[in-house]
Amino acid sequence: MSKTTKEISLGDIGARSEELGAERMQLNLGPSHPATHGVLRLRLELDGDTVTKCDPVIGYLHRGDEKIAEAMTYNQFVPYTDRLDYLAPLANNVAYAIAVENLAGIRVPPRAEAIRVLCCEMARISSHLLGIGVYAMDTGAWTVFMYTFNEREKLYSLFEELTGARFTTSYTRVGGLARDLPEGWTGRVSAFCDGVLKVVDEVDGLLTRNRIFLERTEGLGVISKERALAYGLTGANLRASGVPLDLRKDKPYSGYERYAFDVPVGTKGDCYDRYLVRMEEMRQSVAILRQALAKLPDGPVSCVDQPRIVLPAKAKVMTKMEELIQNFMLVTEGPQIPAGETYFEAENPKGALGFYIVSKGGGVPWRLRIRGPSFVSLSILPEIVPGHHLTDIPSILGSLDFVMGECDR
Repeated sequence: MSKTTKEISLGDIGARSEELGAERMQLNLGPSHPATHGVLRLRLELDGDTVTKCDPVIGYLHRGDEKIAEAMTYNQFVPYTDRLDYLAPLANNVAYAIAVENLAGIRVPPRAEAIRVLCCEMARISSHLLGIGVYAMDTGAWTVFMYTFNEREKLYSLFEELTGARFTTSYTRVGGLARDLPEGWTGRVSAFCDGVLKVVDEVDGLLTRNRIFLERTEGLGVISKERALAYGLTGANLRASGVPLDLRKDKPYSGYERYAFDVPVGTKGDCYDRYLVRMEEMRQSVAILRQALAKLPDGPVSCVDQPRIVLPAKAKVMTKMEELIQNFMLVTEGPQIPAGETYFEAENPKGALGFYIVSKGGGVPWRLRIRGPSFVSLSILPEIVPGHHLTDIPSILGSLDFVMGECDR
């Protein structure tokens, strides 16, 4: 440790190393602190109240998901994708399933694609509702969180109807979906769309022109377009810096090319722009949901013509020998995916979630790697935090909207 610094724990901010004549000190923010949004540790160097150095320390939540995948069949790994961005598990499920389907060379039926779009956009709204609500608390506003969390609970009730779980959904399967939509569910989603727009407008009125919120966000944590591209940022963090990249438009998947929506883009790349982009993204997601509900096709929700990949109907399993054997083989050995490799990225709420899969044939991947957008977002902290005050750090962290589940995967 340098003779001009002294490491102290959180709560001893005022302590100084007088015996060494130090003008700077080191401070650990996290890993157990509400402002770090999870088990993230920031090792800070302070000159008074100004941050001169920021070193993010990760790995406290590491679970080895990528190695676990190599010992599980393709469908058995679906619940583990729930635990990546656990604020948008449905979107993780879809991204992983499409990656495996690309490796297998199959495409799910139109109805399954439309339902997946519904899942992804509802997950986006759910994630942004929580992100903005918590961000408001980071900047000193409590009321907004109550509005957004209440709407998010309505979404969780819809998720529970659809998947049987509120938090860890595990709904998507390789080659389709676990089950079709429950009766009357689409009508309840439509009603939610009407209600959530009113709440978004209410939050807009509470925050967007609020003087305190503006002072806590405008001009802070600025990320230029060039720096955002150099660090590989994606999602709202990249678009807030003026780059109109959205995989749903630029590399459409799951039928996104059939929906009309705008891509909100910022101009300054500061904390305030990142907030504005996410606010508008929720409105655009509602527009996509309404189009998907209006165009929802009939038909199967799985590739019934792929007996080596998709499970047979349960009624047939209980009554016919061939389907019983097929079900047994798929459950025990996994979907039979040909040898090859693939990489697929989906536009998740936190950014581009990518899966790189290598197969040597059979029901278990030989190698699997995950590109977590939150990991990339945290990598830019050493660049944008120095020069700000200690009290600005919660605003900067909250604006990046990361989740440690997919960072420490």
